[in-house]
Amino acid sequence: MSPARDPEHETRAALDRLGIPYEVVSCDPQFADTGPFCERYGYPPDHAGNTIVVVSKRGERRYAACVVTATSRLDVNRAVRNLLGVSKVSFASAEEMAELTGMAAGGVTIFGLPQDVPIFVDDRVMALDYVILGTGGRNGKIKVSPEVFHRLPHARIIQGLALAREA
Repeated sequence: MSPARDPEHETRAALDRLGIPYEVVSCDPQFADTGPFCERYGYPPDHAGNTIVVVSKRGERRYAACVVTATSRLDVNRAVRNLLGVSKVSFASAEEMAELTGMAAGGVTIFGLPQDVPIFVDDRVMALDYVILGTGGRNGKIKVSPEVFHRLPHARIIQGLALAREA
């Protein structure tokens, strides 16, 4: 029997291998979702990078992980659908996301994803001095330079991946 995965440990190990400085920001698991985390710990939502797992709805299941700021919304119906080359895309259910990633909702991160899952990053994230990402669990967040996306072989920076949220 193999030992249980520890996504939070895997995230730190992946960052160490990439050689990017980072800070682990511990948090109470009940405040792990983006809005409550930012409010409780004083981080601006425009620096929170939400990792959203999407899945094609017709034919062979194709997944992608998309990173957008909390102040924008993922353009699933146009940008993501075109990037995946499919006719219909939706957000993966919490159960499907957990099965695919082994991570808890509220902590999903780009680190430790299956190799065949592409990572799409909205170009707005790259303009930040730092971004807050999940650790793979609900016990903390990672504060890191967006440069990390340039070091991930499966990550692509996409202009217009997200749309501005309407006020």
